Amino acid sequence: MDPNTRKRLPLHIFLFLITLVATTLAGAEWVSMKVVWIDFEWKDFVNGLAFSLPFLTFLTVHEFGHYFTARAYKVKVSLPYFIPLWLNLLLPLTGAFMPSIGTMGAVIRIRDYINSRKIHFDIGIAGPLAGFVVSLLVLWWGFTHLPPQDYILQIHPEYQELGPNWQEQAYVLNPQNEGEGLFYLGKNLLYILFEQFVASDPARVPNAYEIIHYPWLFAGFLGLFFTALNLLPIGQLDGGHILYGLVGHRWHRRIATALFVGLVFWAGLGIPTFAPDEGASILFRLLLYGAFLYYLFGRLALGVGGRIILALCVLLSQMLVSYISPGTEGYMGWMLFAFLIGRFLGVYHPKTPIDEPLSPGRKVLGWLALVIFILCFSPEPFVFVGG
Repeated sequence: MDPNTRKRLPLHIFLFLITLVATTLAGAEWVSMKVVWIDFEWKDFVNGLAFSLPFLTFLTVHEFGHYFTARAYKVKVSLPYFIPLWLNLLLPLTGAFMPSIGTMGAVIRIRDYINSRKIHFDIGIAGPLAGFVVSLLVLWWGFTHLPPQDYILQIHPEYQELGPNWQEQAYVLNPQNEGEGLFYLGKNLLYILFEQFVASDPARVPNAYEIIHYPWLFAGFLGLFFTALNLLPIGQLDGGHILYGLVGHRWHRRIATALFVGLVFWAGLGIPTFAPDEGASILFRLLLYGAFLYYLFGRLALGVGGRIILALCVLLSQMLVSYISPGTEGYMGWMLFAFLIGRFLGVYHPKTPIDEPLSPGRKVLGWLALVIFILCFSPEPFVFVGG
């Protein structure tokens, strides 16, 4: 351990412990539906460990996959910095209940310039593959140890008032009480496969609206979500490093640009609508949205004219979809992530001086990682209905 890492070790430990407490509190809130500052008990905190421990194990293994691979190449790298974020810490001041998962993840800081395509690939792929294995184990345990069917009635005793067929009514939005809304997790292919082939008892598999109350399943779902997020083959995300290693600088720019534009197109579906009867108001909104798209594409390798044409193509294509299929909507959550990539993280991968092709074994791992991305990706991971 180098002197800088040793000097910062207490900070890393402190951040991890705070994140452990924050994720445990957040997990307890999801499991019990109790508010920490009002009716929380010690046993609720203990129950929250069933979420925080598997979830933090995933984050830790993911980051240390990067860390140990970097150290193997003698690349200077920091230990993981865990980022705690428990929003209900402010509940006594704001009076508003704001659920969270207790963390914004973890990051490592690479302090060396990496000049090799192969090293970028190896460091980039190590984290997602290691974390993915943990997610599989967490989901396997969760699906093979499902609680009895009446477990959810202990969390939502109000469902019993709906009678024996409560599941047919519990997840229907009440028009007279739309302000409360509903929230569910949008499953990915891998999660669906676990439901179909791994669950110990299909009758015990929770509804998408209730996964948040099953700590192992929720932790495993988040593991798949963050794996897919990191494996997006764009920029300097882990998936960007992998794609760069597989296809090189020239093709990475082309593919990453196409995927980024596709992500923006999907995220923005439903924003520009074909509504000529609205007159000037719709025109004003379209101008604002078009300007936003132009700004979003500002770091692409295009001139002013190229960015204007691209923004117009995306806007008009989204309007065409709205006209052909009214009510079609994308997922706005991806627009926020596209904004972070487009304006801050960058779409392109820097070119490395040492540009040697990958070995056959690495190519197999790289394409496997892209398959894992497809299996873990959910077009709509967190969905709010009504509200």
